[in-house]
Amino acid sequence: MSPHVLPRFTAVALLLICGSSHAATPPVPNTGSGTVQYAFTPGGRADAMIIAAIASARQQVLVQAYSFTHRRIADALVSARHRGVDVAVIADHDQTRSNTSTVIRDITRSGVPVLLDSQHAAAHNKVIVIDAGDADCAVVTGSFNFTYNAQHRNAENAVVLRGNPPLCVAFRNNWLHHKAHSMPHHR
Repeated sequence: MSPHVLPRFTAVALLLICGSSHAATPPVPNTGSGTVQYAFTPGGRADAMIIAAIASARQQVLVQAYSFTHRRIADALVSARHRGVDVAVIADHDQTRSNTSTVIRDITRSGVPVLLDSQHAAAHNKVIVIDAGDADCAVVTGSFNFTYNAQHRNAENAVVLRGNPPLCVAFRNNWLHHKAHSMPHHR
């Protein structure tokens, strides 16, 4: 099963998918524009869809990850950095410290800045913001943790929302909000 693409999405769908970025801030209506691509796992190629989205980045890739063990997604981030794209990752502090996977350590060693968010009981975002502000920007989100299990064992979903600059900027601003209280990961 390959990822699916819908030509346009509505503000209602955006609100259901995205919700509010801060508890005190009400959901913000957003006129639907752009495309929606989605995949379900196991069986769907959510990882390939996410890797293709990262490969399309021209300027910036900002990641928020709860758990991160998917080697090919990590390799896509490192490749983006090597072609001159600004790449940075915010990961959950406790998940990163307790996980025996070397993926986060390898991303850090490749020169990608990795920050750890310990401000929350769980930094549970699963988001990738690509080229925020550009006409063809993208937000990757859904339940899909960037892990092998999310692709091969779990029932997960991933969505790529492309071509909606106000949405991309909102997710980038939320990323920056979490960056402000996160600490650098050193390995």
